[in-house]
Amino acid sequence: MSGTEFSEGDGLPDGWVRVRLGDVLDAIEAGKSFTCEPRPAEPEEWGIVKVSAMTYGHFDEAENKAVPAGVAVNPTYEISPGDVLVSRANTRAYVGAPVLVGDCRPRLLLSDKSLRLIPNRTVDKRWLVYALRSPQVRAYIETKASGTKDSMRNISQAALKDAPLMLPPVAEQFRIAEALEVHLSRLSAASDLTFKSAAKLHALRSAITQEMLSVCAAYPISPLGDLLREPLRNGYSARATDKEDGIRTLTLTAVTLNDFGNKHTKVTDADPIKVRNLWLEPGDILIQRSNTPDLVGTAALFNGPQKWAIYPDLLIRVRTAECLLPEFATLVLQSRRIRRYFKARAKGLAGSMPKIDQDTISGVEMPVPPLDVQHKVIQEVQERLAQVASLEGALSVAARRGDNLRSGLLRKAFSGGLVPQNPDDEPAAATLHRIRAERAAQPKAKRTRARKVPAARQTAATALAPEPTEPPRTSTQQELPL
Repeated sequence: MSGTEFSEGDGLPDGWVRVRLGDVLDAIEAGKSFTCEPRPAEPEEWGIVKVSAMTYGHFDEAENKAVPAGVAVNPTYEISPGDVLVSRANTRAYVGAPVLVGDCRPRLLLSDKSLRLIPNRTVDKRWLVYALRSPQVRAYIETKASGTKDSMRNISQAALKDAPLMLPPVAEQFRIAEALEVHLSRLSAASDLTFKSAAKLHALRSAITQEMLSVCAAYPISPLGDLLREPLRNGYSARATDKEDGIRTLTLTAVTLNDFGNKHTKVTDADPIKVRNLWLEPGDILIQRSNTPDLVGTAALFNGPQKWAIYPDLLIRVRTAECLLPEFATLVLQSRRIRRYFKARAKGLAGSMPKIDQDTISGVEMPVPPLDVQHKVIQEVQERLAQVASLEGALSVAARRGDNLRSGLLRKAFSGGLVPQNPDDEPAAATLHRIRAERAAQPKAKRTRARKVPAARQTAATALAPEPTEPPRTSTQQELPL
């Protein structure tokens, strides 16, 4: 703890001090890399947790991969109830995400992308996990996380130990955790309702399209390849550039989200001669030829300015003949029947990014009603989907308000504004001085990477038991809401 300056002034609430995370930890234990099978472990097998087990605010023991039979396992890496875990590597938004483990199955192991934090016995574990989720600490972690891609950032143990905290007295830590559990559990319940409502609206979108397309079942059907005014064409991908004369290129996300704004484009150094035939026109249909199993084949209609952008190699452009309106063709391509068709015919070795080819798209069976019927279907679908979009907009506003409220609660809690200070609480500075004295009195121990797990696994209630001076906790308080 040398070099750390504790301060009780500088606008801090009474009894609080500024510290680093490392000042209140007894140790950080790193996991280990294992060769695993791409499936969850059976109850009798050892499994290693994935970073997704620590992503959504609670520990998800189902997010694990099985260790193959015969592979030696060191049980000191086993996860136990009451552990505070942090994802060492994840996306920018989730790197450093903390969870408090409640009841969990045995034989789950830390991975090399996870860390176990061992706080000093005077630190409330629930308070610590909430503190690591606070906007103040999240801003620090996202700044310190290294890596060139947002898809996988890393936080070192040294950087994590330096995370700034405003430490309240032990008793106040308990009061803060209790108050947050009450407020955030209510907020999580509201967020769950919002999420379920959004899922129902998404299903309603699909049902509306399916219902309107059903009226076209009696009309002739032709392969899409026979209904084109020009052949299907793959896009072109080039490196991003800062040059002003670069070529604007869509990203895959533009089609996934059906959003063709500037934020879903990048400027590339593509050769203007090579891409001269790839400029988009209003009415072009774009189909993803590669993505995850659920997204491969996603289609969207481009209605932006002519020659505003080109499209990348992972997209295929469709230009329909006069007998087939592009808006109608897009509705068919977005229907459940065609989504299942694309998913079934997608090919790929790994399965994570399967692909479809032009022959698969050309083989889509497309109903071809008269143009007036196509216009009627398009108009009816658009009118009904506009009502759905209005409801989706209201849900989106509610979700943003929930996020802002959650952030505001955490910010207020860790700046001293959520619960009142009690002048009878032992100041945090005294607790820290005692921690320093205890550490100074301990003999130098050999450096180890992991601790031994007791022969008898503790229950969640035992692992999370409060200090004797604190009120007892209930078992329902062991899993933290988002």
